[in-house]
Amino acid sequence: MPRRGLLLILSSPSGAGKSTLSRKLMAWDPSLRFSVSATTRAPRPGEEEGREYYFKTRAEFEDLVARDQMLEHAEVFGNLYGSPRGPVEAAMAEGRDTLFDVDWQGGQQITHAMGRDVVSVFILPPSIADLEARLNGRGQDSAEVIQGRMEKAQSEISHWSEYNYVIVNDDLDRAFDGLVTILRAERLKRDRQPDLADFVRGLNREFAAR
Repeated sequence: MPRRGLLLILSSPSGAGKSTLSRKLMAWDPSLRFSVSATTRAPRPGEEEGREYYFKTRAEFEDLVARDQMLEHAEVFGNLYGSPRGPVEAAMAEGRDTLFDVDWQGGQQITHAMGRDVVSVFILPPSIADLEARLNGRGQDSAEVIQGRMEKAQSEISHWSEYNYVIVNDDLDRAFDGLVTILRAERLKRDRQPDLADFVRGLNREFAAR
C-alpha cells in the first residue's frame, strides 16, 4: 500500500556510533535516501554536484533560506551548510524516507519545519569512558581535538530528551536492530498510509455486498 515518506534524524555525540549505524541502515534498505547538504564552500577534488553536496554561491544559499527552502542551516568556519527542502519533499511524495545525520540543533530546525513527518533518534554511548576510548581508538585526532569532542559531548547529550527515541549503543548489532524496529513501526503508522481509509471503505463495501 502506498505511504508517505518520513524524515529519520540520527544524532549523537562524536564516537557514539551514529555514522556506523547510518551506513548499516542504508545498506539494509537501499531505497532509503541520505540527505545531501548544500554548502557555499568550494568543491574539493573528486567531489560531484548532488553527490557530496549541492554547491551554492552565498547569494543562492541565502535566497533559499529567505524562501524557506532550507529545512536547517548553519554557518561553520565562514561557510554556510544546510538541508534543501525540495529533494526531501520529492522523496516523501514518492514514499521514500530520508535519513539525516545531524546534530541536535539541526534536528530541532528540521522538526520545527516538518513536524509529524520527522522521527528523531538519539544515540547514547554506554559510558563516558567508553566514548573517550572509541575516540582514542580511531587514531585520527590529537589529544587536544579529542578533549574538545568530549567537552562538546556533554552539551549534546543534554538534549537527549528532545528526541522521539533513544538507543544506548552498548552493542552495535543490538542498537542496529532497535533502529530497524523503530523505522518499521513508524512506516506502519496510520497517518503515513494515505490510501488506508479508501482501502477500509472497500472492505466495508465487500461486507455490504455479502
